Amino acid sequence: MLTLGDLFANPDHYLFAFDGDLALFREMDAAAYRRSIFLDRRIDTVGPGMLKVPIGSLLAHATRGQVAPIGWIFHIAHCGSTLLARGLDGSKDGLVLREPLPLRQLAVEATAAFAGRPADAGWQSGLRLVAAMLARSYEGVTPTVVKANVPVNFILPELMALDPGAKAILLHFSLDDYLSAILRSPEHRAWLASVTQEIAPAIEAEAGPIDGLDDTERAAALWLAQMRIYARALDRWPQLRSLDAERLFDAPEATIMAARAYFGRPAPADPSHITALTSTYAKNPQAAFDNAARLERRAAIQRQIAPELTRGNDWVRKRLAACPLPDRLGRPLIGDGARLIND
Repeated sequence: MLTLGDLFANPDHYLFAFDGDLALFREMDAAAYRRSIFLDRRIDTVGPGMLKVPIGSLLAHATRGQVAPIGWIFHIAHCGSTLLARGLDGSKDGLVLREPLPLRQLAVEATAAFAGRPADAGWQSGLRLVAAMLARSYEGVTPTVVKANVPVNFILPELMALDPGAKAILLHFSLDDYLSAILRSPEHRAWLASVTQEIAPAIEAEAGPIDGLDDTERAAALWLAQMRIYARALDRWPQLRSLDAERLFDAPEATIMAARAYFGRPAPADPSHITALTSTYAKNPQAAFDNAARLERRAAIQRQIAPELTRGNDWVRKRLAACPLPDRLGRPLIGDGARLIND
């Protein structure tokens, strides 16, 4: 008979989502985790079953003991985080959990209810529960690494409070590269509109009011808010590392190997898995895509949206007096980092 202790000890029972006062678990194994490029509704499970457990019983159990270490990849979206996370994943490595839905659910709840203020004890208990579930690992492997998503950036301090010694990579773009990635298609702009509406109070706490802003200004505000969070985190927790996405794309093998070393994951005996990732689209391994194609696409987009790039830069510069940023993020994982805003 399955017990609460089993749920907290065995990653084969994955906390998939919260639904009201229930926690939903899906059946997984190590191979299913590796197959699941994302752990949201695109998850690739062992089977179709769903286990439903009252959240209250899980919360009571989660107060026992310390949460095991977790390594984190925080990122600002469309900047190579899936490539980086998949490069850390291998059959002999610890789990790499890509965008777990319960963590996002808690982040959205927090940004709506507590933006700019301390979270209440009930929410913090839920975060501890999720962290305990994410931290589970199979015996004899390195600690789990979790790739978060955009709303989770706004609860980065709360996650670090659970383990102030945790390691994390803060993956980011310069402003121009970010605007080029986020404004490149109607689908990306729809995502931008959705996420900025969903977490508006948290963005406004960092970058000022966003009501009435157009796509370009909203993208600029979202970027500014996240960069301010990252800059403070790097000052507060010296073991964290920044990573300019252009460095990852330009030198993926070297960057991934540096990330593996940082998280304590040994270099693979056969690096062909990492090399293969550089010739396909990380979110869809069936699609051919490499850095040359990315640069060609970016150049075309930047020509197309040149006026928006100018307006986005102007908007950020006007906000910098009230919402300052460093010239570049410190503590780079590899290289010297890159300037956040071009001259």
